[in-house]
Amino acid sequence: MQRKIGKVKQITRDHGRLRVPQGQYLTEKFPVLSYGPTPDIELNNWNLRLFGLVENEVTVTWEKFLSLPQITVTRDFHCVTQWSRMDNQWEGVSAKNIVGLAQTKPEVCFVMVHCYGGYTTNISLDVLFETDVLFAHRHDGESLHSDHGGPVRLVVPSRYGWKSAKWVSGLELIAEDRMGFWEQLGFHNNGDPWREERFWSSLA
Repeated sequence: MQRKIGKVKQITRDHGRLRVPQGQYLTEKFPVLSYGPTPDIELNNWNLRLFGLVENEVTVTWEKFLSLPQITVTRDFHCVTQWSRMDNQWEGVSAKNIVGLAQTKPEVCFVMVHCYGGYTTNISLDVLFETDVLFAHRHDGESLHSDHGGPVRLVVPSRYGWKSAKWVSGLELIAEDRMGFWEQLGFHNNGDPWREERFWSSLA
């Protein structure tokens, strides 16, 4: 059972504001929440396909992924189910560098993230290109466990955790926004924890 170690009455500040969004509690655990079963993905079979509004489709293999410039980002992680885990260290490749491998068309404004197992989530290109967004293969100094999205998951620190899609398999570059799996079921399209964008207002 996870141990709650604090409510939102935190005084620690990050860039002049409380580090824990309204409605969240802190945990030292890293709860496992997923849509569907955990897929069994062999590293030599893993790849990330860039398709949609691109001049040429690109497939990033595991070997190619590891050869790309690696970054390390330490950020807090906020789940829509109201827990927050602080100071997660992620290692991987920046999302901007990944998308840069494909020659995208000028009208691209959004990305649909596709995952092994059929999960999808949508993100604007502006959010995807934030400097701390990455495709991570390591967490807190260890290879990313399959339960947490290994071998590779997307990490979008400025949004609730469902936007940080596990087991990524493809990025579909699109001009107009489309809702992903949870978004179609009533989760907010943007998912900013600082605005408590958990659900559409009609469902809140």
